[in-house]
Amino acid sequence: MRLPVSLWLPLALGVAAVAAGQSPLQRRVVRDVLEYFHGRSNVHFLFKEREVDGVIEREDPSGTFVQLRLGLAQTACRKRAPQRHCRVLETRRRPTCLACYKFDTSDVPKVLDKYHNCGPSHHLAAKEIRQRDEAECRAVEEAGKGGDTLYLPGMFAFSRGLPA
Repeated sequence: MRLPVSLWLPLALGVAAVAAGQSPLQRRVVRDVLEYFHGRSNVHFLFKEREVDGVIEREDPSGTFVQLRLGLAQTACRKRAPQRHCRVLETRRRPTCLACYKFDTSDVPKVLDKYHNCGPSHHLAAKEIRQRDEAECRAVEEAGKGGDTLYLPGMFAFSRGLPA
């Protein structure tokens, strides 16, 4: 079934406008979350970015913190055999992912810490999950701030192999 240009053009322009309004770090987080989501064993179809909202991007001397909610939409393409043009299935799964990332201040920012939680959109609204997500995101935002952190047992492990 072919869709007329008048139906798919506004959608394509809308996705392009959303991507154009994102910073490079935000686009990197979206790519990383999609890669993480598709890497899960219970995901059999490809998903596309539906919407990005709740974007927070803060800079401090230790780096840049990015937090966003990514809405996904299931496509008709299988994950194992991706095709170039995958149409979105309107009545299928629409998970939402919360992502929190902390990047360092180098020219090519490295991820200092990250947290993501993907599930059905109603799943992320549960109070206990929301509280856990907030605590995890606060911990991610604090990454890299402590210059003189304490050494705690178990932070470094060294082992010797047996002689051959």
